[in-house]
Amino acid sequence: MLLRYLIPLSLLFSFFLNAQNSDQLDKIQVAPVVYKGDTLFFLSQGVNEYPVAFRAKQVSARYSEITDGFDSDSDSLYLRIEAATTRIYYNKELALLLTDRDAEANYTTRKELASKQIDFLYEIIEGNKVLELTTKQWLIRIGYFTLALAALVLALKLIGWLFKKLNTYLSKFDRTFLKRRKNLLKYFIPKNTANIFVFISNLFKYIIIFLLLVTYLPFVFSFFPQTEGLVATFYGYIETPVKFVFHGVVNFLPSLVFILVILIFTRYIIRVLKDIVDDIEDEKLVIQGFPKDWASMTQKIFSLAIYALALVMIYPHLPGSASPAFKGVSIFIGALLSFGSTSAVSNIVAGVVITYMRAFQIGDRVKIQNTVGDVIEKTLLVTRIRTPKNEDVTIPNANIINNHMINYTANTRKNGLVLNTTVTIGYDVPWRTVEDLLIQAAEKSLNVEKEPKPFVLKTSLDDNYVSYQLNAYTKNAQRIPRSYSSIHENILEEFNKAGIEILSPSYVAARDGNLSTIPDELSSESRSPIERIVDHLTGRNQKVTISKPEKDSDTET
Repeated sequence: MLLRYLIPLSLLFSFFLNAQNSDQLDKIQVAPVVYKGDTLFFLSQGVNEYPVAFRAKQVSARYSEITDGFDSDSDSLYLRIEAATTRIYYNKELALLLTDRDAEANYTTRKELASKQIDFLYEIIEGNKVLELTTKQWLIRIGYFTLALAALVLALKLIGWLFKKLNTYLSKFDRTFLKRRKNLLKYFIPKNTANIFVFISNLFKYIIIFLLLVTYLPFVFSFFPQTEGLVATFYGYIETPVKFVFHGVVNFLPSLVFILVILIFTRYIIRVLKDIVDDIEDEKLVIQGFPKDWASMTQKIFSLAIYALALVMIYPHLPGSASPAFKGVSIFIGALLSFGSTSAVSNIVAGVVITYMRAFQIGDRVKIQNTVGDVIEKTLLVTRIRTPKNEDVTIPNANIINNHMINYTANTRKNGLVLNTTVTIGYDVPWRTVEDLLIQAAEKSLNVEKEPKPFVLKTSLDDNYVSYQLNAYTKNAQRIPRSYSSIHENILEEFNKAGIEILSPSYVAARDGNLSTIPDELSSESRSPIERIVDHLTGRNQKVTISKPEKDSDTET
């Protein structure tokens, strides 16, 4: 081992003895070969030759490789002296090449310098062999190992006891602090953690235990020759990812600043667009030819385009964006979205088209695919309507585009919606009488406008009856079913008062003594002869009277 220290001392002594040759050495660049912090010898370089610093670094790496992995049973070191160089080979690989200039830089001969390096390598290799321990030495090291392990267990128990006491105090502090204030910290802790201070305390406890194990376990295993190498290996496992993360974070800082600037600027533009949309919807800002219901959809389209542009600008600055793996994952995700979002894209496009078509608005009464209801929500993907039975129906926008739709509300407030119903009356009733009765029934009905007045159309002259269509205006599209029900009630009432039977289209009455279909007072004299005989035999000779029900009354006598 003395050779390691004698070489630098001899070099230093020779340097002072040969100070007169300093002018010649000024023209030569020198770099040291270093092994585990010790300078072994110097390599020399003249002007315009291979970089001596890089050469010395390579030789130092080869020395470490040889001494760490040398196997005396299969590996070998040997010299090969040539006219201008001397080479040291490790198996069949070149480990060191020495020239006359290298020897001059170390003030010795080429052969002597090479021999010293061979001897040095063998000395290091012999020193790296695992020591053979006696039984006494094994017992001593096992004792040290046991004591170190007991100390570790004691330290862990002490840490647990201290933090248990601390958590008890923090629990009391929590009841006097967090419970009387609204604290947003509770949203950033796990749901099953009721005490934020105890949570932070436990987090610190686990960090301390981890650091203790990382620093102490290698020391425990260093007592045995077979496990001494685990220390360096273990710290190497930790050092590599830590260095990778640290250097990655440092190198990413400029890109991070660029990304933050883009995000802040993008967010600012989106906020400005949102404020403009709010003013348009509140009619504080009016743009000629731009309806306010277009504002929200236009803002979404512009926001999507801005976010896409920001993502394109950010993408090259993401860590690993240039790696083949990152590109492969991006292509794979893009392919999945392309194949799996066909229907979604068609619904989005349909949602945009529907918005700019202005086919319906929120609150309109519409009929889509045989479903009648009020529009309660419009999104890029679907439209939701609520039926009169209080059922919420979700319809994809693509289905709306591909099918016809009826909007009952679009012109209702301005021109009114025409309600129509058809009755069929026999040819024996004058058409003017039927028309008057229908108009009277419409005027008494709910939600029917006085102006424009109701009107009647004779739609067809059939074999057994005439078809009369009653038309009436309403401005309340949401109450169409109730309006129709009221119109039908009043038609029945007006025709019953007038004594006109509604027998068609399929009702057939044989006039052979049967009673009229008109609800009215019925006496025993008006009953058929057969019914009167049955009443006499059964003792039911009393007068049967059926009174006409009053309006809005449910009683019947």
